[in-house]
Amino acid sequence: MAKYHLRLAHLYGNLLNTYSDLGNIIALRYYGKQMDADIAVDVISINEQFDPDKYDIALFGGGQDYEQLVVSKDLPNKKAAFQKFIDDGKPLLAICGGYQLLGKYYIGAQGEKIPGLGILPHYTLSQDHNRFIGNITIKNESNGQLYHGFENHNGMTFLGKGERPLGKVVSGHGNNGQDQTEGAIWKETYCSYFHGPILTRNGEIAKHLLLTALHHKYLEADLSQAENLVIKPTF
Repeated sequence: MAKYHLRLAHLYGNLLNTYSDLGNIIALRYYGKQMDADIAVDVISINEQFDPDKYDIALFGGGQDYEQLVVSKDLPNKKAAFQKFIDDGKPLLAICGGYQLLGKYYIGAQGEKIPGLGILPHYTLSQDHNRFIGNITIKNESNGQLYHGFENHNGMTFLGKGERPLGKVVSGHGNNGQDQTEGAIWKETYCSYFHGPILTRNGEIAKHLLLTALHHKYLEADLSQAENLVIKPTF
């Protein structure tokens, strides 16, 4: 039996899983096992309550335009819960559509302005007859780590005041193809357009998310074994 127990909220996991976001849960469980932590997962979907005090970590994935529109109409009911979870410093990983929906708004495929939660200050515009597609490498300028992934998005996201990028683009397009940023970090919320999924190729991010969750829940625990876990590249 594992020494530590974490609960993960897979936000709208039955609707926003177009880009294999389940792989991120598999990766978290893989690294969690090495940290002597098991992870129980609940899908929180339309018309269901999200209790921010019940969960230690959350995943908010991406989907097609229709599913994102459906989710956007349900989000106001959960805004206070999202806000508390983020403000409490609990780790949340938001990919593509989830990334866009945490911001002020995004422009849909038909040019419609779709409101987001507005908890993070970024916004997303739409490209005409173009997508950013291909392999991408970025460098996290805070710790020097290189992250590798695959991007496939029409959206052009521009960060707001107080947000810092997940990394600077080494090769690829990133948030908008203009300012060399990719993803966003806000408190312990990590956003990205990386598919693939992101945590299967970037175990250091998974390690950080898990350590943050463990430190938040187990305040007095000696987590040195987990902190010393060596992440080996998987590519």
